[in-house]
Amino acid sequence: MSDVREGAVTLKGNPVSLGGAALSVGAAAPDYSLQNTGLENVTLGNSAGKTRIIATIPSLDTPVCHEETKKFNEQAGNLDGVEVLVVSMDLPFGQKRWCGAEGIESVHTLSAHRCTRFGEDYGVLIKGGPLDRCLARAVFVIDPDGSLKHVEYVSEIAEHPDYDAALAAAKA
Repeated sequence: MSDVREGAVTLKGNPVSLGGAALSVGAAAPDYSLQNTGLENVTLGNSAGKTRIIATIPSLDTPVCHEETKKFNEQAGNLDGVEVLVVSMDLPFGQKRWCGAEGIESVHTLSAHRCTRFGEDYGVLIKGGPLDRCLARAVFVIDPDGSLKHVEYVSEIAEHPDYDAALAAAKA
């Protein structure tokens, strides 16, 4: 793994510091403990045997995150054996409200609000600046055995990820 270096990711052109190390294709996906909208703990093992798409976002209440989650929700219903997880620091209550208002049924939102470990382990924890302690935009595709098949750290947080690449990796 290599460090996610300052300047590799920006927010509206300004460099963003990220905590943790960058993950690489072929590496084992780090385990995690996140909270779902039912306030239950969810780990990587809960979806063992499935391909997982994990999209990290700053907040569901921002335009790009909103659109990204809706796009993954539309695509998730067409993917057999694939679970799509959207992770943010938003509280589970807010995630549940947002999903209900937007009709999100094929994507599972998970909250990393309890601690920063997930963000550090996946190399997406923003350190400092206006989004301090939020998660940078990234997409990870994990195969049924727990290995990373696709890793994308979106270089500009205010832009969309490469949906086609993530979905192709999930289908492969």
